[in-house]
Amino acid sequence: MTSLSEQGAVVYADDSVLSASRALAERLGWPIWALQNPPTEVPQTFFLCYRDGCLKLLDKQTLKKGGLAVDVDPRPGEQHSYPAPKKDLLAQAIGKKTKSVIDATTGWAQDSLALFRMGYEVSCIERSPVMAELIADGFQRLAQKDWVLNRQLQTPKLMLGNAIELLAGLSDKPDCIYLDPMFPAKRKQTAATRKSMAILRDILGDDLDRADLFEAAWQATGKRVVVKSPDYAEPLGGKPSETYQGKLLRYDVYLK
Repeated sequence: MTSLSEQGAVVYADDSVLSASRALAERLGWPIWALQNPPTEVPQTFFLCYRDGCLKLLDKQTLKKGGLAVDVDPRPGEQHSYPAPKKDLLAQAIGKKTKSVIDATTGWAQDSLALFRMGYEVSCIERSPVMAELIADGFQRLAQKDWVLNRQLQTPKLMLGNAIELLAGLSDKPDCIYLDPMFPAKRKQTAATRKSMAILRDILGDDLDRADLFEAAWQATGKRVVVKSPDYAEPLGGKPSETYQGKLLRYDVYLK
């Protein structure tokens, strides 16, 4: 299977983003071209483009309009206050007394951002350079939000690399390590979710090393490992200490 890094290009709509686009293309080793002047043949499947004030991931259907970006605003139903109340299943699994959390499988960073808004000290690990660029752009936009600036908050720290290796090299043990590994899809999803998850799967593939990732997290954590799983999946680390069950997913908690 050809990796996304081998089938992507950076595109730009105008010269105002040309410098940033060139730097992005250089970091990824991707070709770059103007939207107004595409090459005769476009072999790439995915594209990155600075559009609508953010970095977006595009496919051939969204080249002219749209695309996917890391959304730094609260999701529907989430509190807009800071710190947001620690009431939902994710917060219960992470633990109200927990202070530091490492999200070892960041993806689109939605859980990391929710934890940040709850007041946790969040660090993120992402193995895909493409997703890391999208996440970094999201965190830069987050840093410019009035509520972040006014409180002088430190946005989540982002680490690029293999989580198994990075966890093994930690100098300090976090209170919690959070895992949301890629499981085979078995349920119908909304169109938007299906699109973002399908692209994420194209980028990352299934997490075939998730058992090794759990073991690395267990060795590296100070107090707990939390695993987010679809309800049909077997517990990743054997019988959990606690489970918080939702309609379609659950959080398995492993306490040290």
